Amino acid sequence: MLLRQGFANSLPSWCTQAVGAVRKGENLEQVRMLAYEEGVRLDQDRIQELYRQMGNEGAEDVVCRALEEIAVRMSYANKLHKRGELADLRKCLRSLAKIAEQVGMMDLAHVARDVCTCVDQADPVALAATLSRLARTGERSLSAIWEMQEFLM
Repeated sequence: MLLRQGFANSLPSWCTQAVGAVRKGENLEQVRMLAYEEGVRLDQDRIQELYRQMGNEGAEDVVCRALEEIAVRMSYANKLHKRGELADLRKCLRSLAKIAEQVGMMDLAHVARDVCTCVDQADPVALAATLSRLARTGERSLSAIWEMQEFLM
């Protein structure tokens, strides 16, 4: 892979060193991919309360519909971002956050609100970064709640 000379020279030295790049447009010997993994926090009390109030069948139905809606909204949020429809993106994310809170996905709700903040601040770089974080957090939250739901049944 080549770094164009103008681009490579515009990068700070810590950046080129972090990926093993040479600042003079030479071939990269090694590119390191940074993997960031964070845990997710589920509000177990909220989920257990759903099961107490609605019984296993009712709570399972509510949780399954919420998970499906969250997945749909996350996909839709990416499409809205790509099309530049930021007002609709904000609405989508606000509703995603509310649904996530209802089923105890507190981290997902928090990240969705962070993405809304980036929309409000008209910060395209932060918006792209927080949307990526939303995707990671959403995937892990969906997996975690499925595992927890199996335990509660």
